[in-house]
Amino acid sequence: MAALTTEVHDLAKSAVRDLNQALHTPGVARRAATWRVLNPRGAHSIACGLNEDLTVDIEGHVGYYCAGMNQLASVTVHGNAGVGVAENMMSGTVRVRGNASQSAGATAHGGLLVIEGDAAARCGISMKGVDIVVGGDVGHMSAFMGQAGRLVVCGDAGDALGDSLYEARLYVRGKVKSLGADCVEKELRAEHLTELAQLLKTAEIDEDPAAFRRYGSARRLYHFQPDNAY
Repeated sequence: MAALTTEVHDLAKSAVRDLNQALHTPGVARRAATWRVLNPRGAHSIACGLNEDLTVDIEGHVGYYCAGMNQLASVTVHGNAGVGVAENMMSGTVRVRGNASQSAGATAHGGLLVIEGDAAARCGISMKGVDIVVGGDVGHMSAFMGQAGRLVVCGDAGDALGDSLYEARLYVRGKVKSLGADCVEKELRAEHLTELAQLLKTAEIDEDPAAFRRYGSARRLYHFQPDNAY
């Protein structure tokens, strides 16, 4: 069997479409499991829809929807990411070495998203099972309508954290500017410390789990209340 090679794709010389088509070639992981992407220069939709066990290193900043719909692959952005990084990801790992714009990890069903810097508004909006670990701050309306999964914020959180939350679990180390509708602070028990410690270890972020506070749903909004009917 031939040795696996590392593919190098320079976006200064070819289009994002060519890169994505190559990454989607059936059986690509058996031929080249490791990819380096040079000169992304803020291009959009890089490495979207991957469904094989690939390692993709993007050497620079990316635009919107990088690594969207990811399955199995490990994608690292060595820079900042635009709107919707790892949007609707199903599994695998997406790591942003810098900051992320709005809606990071939106609607994601699984896998791990790590943002080593800050994330802007609506981080984890409508999250459905993904784990998101942010090394810095998150903006307003983060985890809005979060249905399942865990959001860990090592810095501060903006306004309306967890607004209309379902069953996603939120951990914040710093200050929370305000909680959204039906989001409340909850007891940080031993099982949560264990869970949080494992998440931080997997994300390769060195923080003390005991320094965090836990937030979750009060479960008032998604149960019908006759007094609220008009």
